[in-house]
Amino acid sequence: MPRFADLDAITEEQLRATGATKWVHPDRAIGAFIAEMDFGTAPEITASLVREVRRGRFGYLPQDLAESLGEAVAQWQAKRYGWQVDPADVHPVADVITAFRAAIERFTTPGSPVIIPTPAYMPFLRMARSLDRPIIEIPMLTEVNEQGHLVYTHDLDGIRQAFGAGGEILVVCNPHNPTGRILTHEELTDLAAVVTAANGRVFADEIWAPLIYDQSPHIPYASVSPAAAQHTITGSAASKAFNLPGLKCGQLITANLTDRNHFNATGYFDRHGAANLGAAATVTALTDPAAAAWLDDIVAYLQRNRDELIRFVDERLTRHGVRVTEISGTYIAWLDFSQTVLAGQPTSVARQLVKTAGVQLTEGAHCGEAGIDHTRLVMAMPHPILQRALDQIEKALQRAE
Repeated sequence: MPRFADLDAITEEQLRATGATKWVHPDRAIGAFIAEMDFGTAPEITASLVREVRRGRFGYLPQDLAESLGEAVAQWQAKRYGWQVDPADVHPVADVITAFRAAIERFTTPGSPVIIPTPAYMPFLRMARSLDRPIIEIPMLTEVNEQGHLVYTHDLDGIRQAFGAGGEILVVCNPHNPTGRILTHEELTDLAAVVTAANGRVFADEIWAPLIYDQSPHIPYASVSPAAAQHTITGSAASKAFNLPGLKCGQLITANLTDRNHFNATGYFDRHGAANLGAAATVTALTDPAAAAWLDDIVAYLQRNRDELIRFVDERLTRHGVRVTEISGTYIAWLDFSQTVLAGQPTSVARQLVKTAGVQLTEGAHCGEAGIDHTRLVMAMPHPILQRALDQIEKALQRAE
């Protein structure tokens, strides 16, 4: 299992030598904009990949491996979250965005709007546009908690109005990317009531479910009520928790027989993109106790990064106007620069900081209008590098004032 000292010892030069997208900026900026970790994956997963390569199974996804995947996902959901999933409802796809596209194309009326609470994961907006679907952005409501951190919640009235305006499917991302919120049972139930009353649909992105802190419980949206199960398509994958996004194995999970049969009849090409290596890695990730122990250690390390990032913002960046969300899950920090000297400029905050701080962040506006003058920082990196990134952001703010 990885020790904190071993993860701390990973250097920028080692990361740049991997050729990973987040570490090839021409000006050698610190990569904090792509949601992947700098820690490799569990050794057991690597070993399973070596076995598959030696076996030479490089063709299309065979039925026995697809069935093993369904059983592994069902066992994981039951053990971790108490959600009873029929393995036959687990449909292999390339990734969660493929599942999202399929949910739109297979389960909504052509041309109907997609309802997206914002700030949102950027590809949700891009995918809906690529399908020529109108987007109804519903800015999330914000409040400040006792610690001075931003808390984002869904605007139920806005969502209700969006369904009334013709929207047919709502995106519910939980844990939420980019704000780090984990929705409570009450919040999920309230959302389900709105969707049920509108005879709408939900695409539940739950890819971040294993990455939660402070023993906060993750509750699958489709599990909160029979009504929710009737209108939910869930997207899941081991790719965030076990750092496998390039291996292409997500899951579209149906929660009732009608949806299962409909997707089996219409989703052939959606299922076609799941890769053998990704499926084998996912089965190992979700069933091997040693892989689960590796994940526990990584979550503990990420929680330390989360704690230190929030402390740094509170002690050294708040004075410059920066605010941060409470982060209960994910390894994403959502930073509000709207009250800083960098806000309201022709150049976005992220583009300013890549030049002045040498830190590459996600542009908040890519997450919707609610993200203007915000940035998304991926903190799944060695702690000393995260500390250096935060120091450089602080110095850039000081120079700009």
